[in-house]
Amino acid sequence: MYNILICDDDRDIVAALKIYLSGRDYTLFEGYNGEEAIDVVRNHDIHLILMDIMMPKMDGISATAALRRESNVPIILLTAKSECSDKVLGLDIGADDYITKPFDAVEVLARVKSQLRRYTMLGSKTETSSPGTYATGGILLNEITKSVTVDGVPVTLTPLEFQILNLLIKNPGRIYSSEQIYESVWKEESIGSERSVAVHIRHLRQKIEANPSDPRYLKVVWGLGYKMEEQGYGRH
Repeated sequence: MYNILICDDDRDIVAALKIYLSGRDYTLFEGYNGEEAIDVVRNHDIHLILMDIMMPKMDGISATAALRRESNVPIILLTAKSECSDKVLGLDIGADDYITKPFDAVEVLARVKSQLRRYTMLGSKTETSSPGTYATGGILLNEITKSVTVDGVPVTLTPLEFQILNLLIKNPGRIYSSEQIYESVWKEESIGSERSVAVHIRHLRQKIEANPSDPRYLKVVWGLGYKMEEQGYGRH
């Protein structure tokens, strides 16, 4: 049984989301501004929050920032198409995902299930650390078993792909040039290495990204190299 908080100042949206999520293994809580969301999280064991950005008293961005100081509960922001900058800001300060209004019931359910699965595997307050395990967002890499999962689903990587991911996931946010990646992974001098690295990065993206052409995790920094975007969780 999972406890889900729906927070939006539009009561019709709250009612619609409750319909989407009803009849499943969820206990649903309601809130109508950021302050109420924080109160609910402090008084109940909440496993996921669906939170609007634009709300009175305290907006969703401010509430997300406040919650991240005390909880790693997954937060899915509810946004309008015109709120692109707010979506980016929300993800930067710790939101895990966003859904754009108007909602599609199938998409809502899929994103809720994905975040709950991720939280259960990686982020729950009751889980213990696993030696040699690194995580960012939905990616979990085990250095000992040489295994990788994305949103709980096993992913098969070649040895070189695994070593590239291992290098980047251990140092989220750090930019590595093609030469640095090649020398670290191939253990050879990086003469003419750029294309080899680019090909392996492309293959790796195809395996770990939901949309390889618009990657969430493995980013290119033009003119500099590649980096693993920080998504939360870190070492386990």
